Amino acid sequence: MYMSNIIKNQTFDEERAFYGSTSLTVSECAFDGPADGESAFKECKIINVDNCFFNLRYPFWHVDGLKISHSELTPLCRAALWYTNGAEIGNSKLHGIKALRECSDISVYGCDIVSAEFGWFVNGIDMTDCKVEGEYFMLRSNKLNFNGVTLNGKYSFQYIEDSVFENCVFNTKDAFWHAKNVVVRDSVIKGEYLAWYCENVTFENCEIIGTQPLCYCKGLKLINCEMTECDLSFEKSEVEATVTTPVISIKNPLSGTIYVPECGELIFDDPEAKGKVIIK
Repeated sequence: MYMSNIIKNQTFDEERAFYGSTSLTVSECAFDGPADGESAFKECKIINVDNCFFNLRYPFWHVDGLKISHSELTPLCRAALWYTNGAEIGNSKLHGIKALRECSDISVYGCDIVSAEFGWFVNGIDMTDCKVEGEYFMLRSNKLNFNGVTLNGKYSFQYIEDSVFENCVFNTKDAFWHAKNVVVRDSVIKGEYLAWYCENVTFENCEIIGTQPLCYCKGLKLINCEMTECDLSFEKSEVEATVTTPVISIKNPLSGTIYVPECGELIFDDPEAKGKVIIK
């Protein structure tokens, strides 16, 4: 255990540099060097990190009470936060693969995130005003509360539950597959095959862009949404929808009612498709 409570302007490259420490403030330090040590803050509590540089693996595993601000985690800083509870990350660069796995009670704001497999199995995360790039973003996580997040990637938000997204822009293929109990408001969602197999998902005042959206859904709702470049929409879905723009085509909605101002093609070639499309 490191004995001083304030560490400033130093460089550390040894293995488990601060293992088991409690109530540390670390400022303007670098975690880098030839010893290539891992797990700098493993099994720690109440850690405050400011203006630091992380270029080594696994720095924050099993940490309770963590604040990271104005810091950089490079692509070599892999799997940066795992099994960590009660973390606040602000105005930082998170560029290592597989950050935030099996963590809980997380707040992220003003961050630049470039990380494949980010946020898997997280229980409770607030994310505000962040820019994200990555594949399989937030897989199997729950209690997500996002506002002002811009995302570019693939296969995002799959199997998530109990989440709310507002004022976001998502450019992501195969998003929200198998999602449950989700609300998306005042957002733009662009990408192919949106939200297949989802359950109790609501899009409100959103713009939905891309081919074959919203198929095989249960309890799907659209409230005053725009649909652009959307063909073969709503196949085999239980849906209640009010769409404010023309739709290229709608195919075999299973049940419910879809209100649209115009539809280029209505396809009903499945006898089990009992959904109604009302041109209004």
